[in-house]
Amino acid sequence: MKIQITADSTCDLSQELYQKYDIKVIPFVVTLGDETYLDGSEIKPEDIFSYFDKNKELPKTGARSPEDLKKFFEPILKDGYEIIHFGIGSKLSSGYANCELVAKENSKIHLVNTKTLSSGSGLLAIYASELARTGKYTASQIAEMASKRADFHQTSFIVERLNYLYKGGRCSMISLLGANLLGIKPCLQLKDGEIKVGKKYIGSTPNCLKKYIQDELSIYNTPDHTRVMITYSTATDKMIEMAKSTLESYGKFKEILITQAGGVISSHCGENTLGILYLNDGDEGHY
Repeated sequence: MKIQITADSTCDLSQELYQKYDIKVIPFVVTLGDETYLDGSEIKPEDIFSYFDKNKELPKTGARSPEDLKKFFEPILKDGYEIIHFGIGSKLSSGYANCELVAKENSKIHLVNTKTLSSGSGLLAIYASELARTGKYTASQIAEMASKRADFHQTSFIVERLNYLYKGGRCSMISLLGANLLGIKPCLQLKDGEIKVGKKYIGSTPNCLKKYIQDELSIYNTPDHTRVMITYSTATDKMIEMAKSTLESYGKFKEILITQAGGVISSHCGENTLGILYLNDGDEGHY
């Protein structure tokens, strides 16, 4: 059986990882003013932050239409592949619902509701690619196995500034002013398919990152140690090094992967947002 893993651009993997695991990507769209761009290829987070600083206006982000998805899937299906598609969780975007409309018309398209976003979804796509390469499983079986693991994602980020969350209606002016005054950096956690505010940290961003990572590993303490993602919108070298060294000190992950978020994810969290993402379902029984 020929199996092709596909994803939307909110999976936030690097081009190298998409190529390594043979994952074909359809980009979401990002609109700045009157101009619309393809996420990941035509626009970068830095472009969005420059636009926001100048115009004080958030970009608009959008999933692809069912018609766009059909055009994306069609040549893959014509080449004799079954498709397993990954993208942002169903509660976070219309993207999954649009894919459902297309998949209902073709039994060779299998969807995985990742229930998460960014490289949390990317981890599941990589897992599916690894299963497909073994030749042991059908596309339906792989989709089912990945879907079960979606319940165990650990997806979280530290946000340096609340400006973007405030503009997007996700925090109040009082919270914004208080956070800016006290230097509070909240943790955003994906729970039950939705973004929720978790623990709040005070101090320099690198020191907050260290404590945040230690807390996540303590709370979500049964990781699959195959790999962990460090994903950021923008970050200083010191931030990335602190995150990497903290995970290295933990000493159990076989692979630490570092990726930059695309325009869609970055437009909702702002500059200098960084998180760690892994699957929290232990080391056994996945392959």
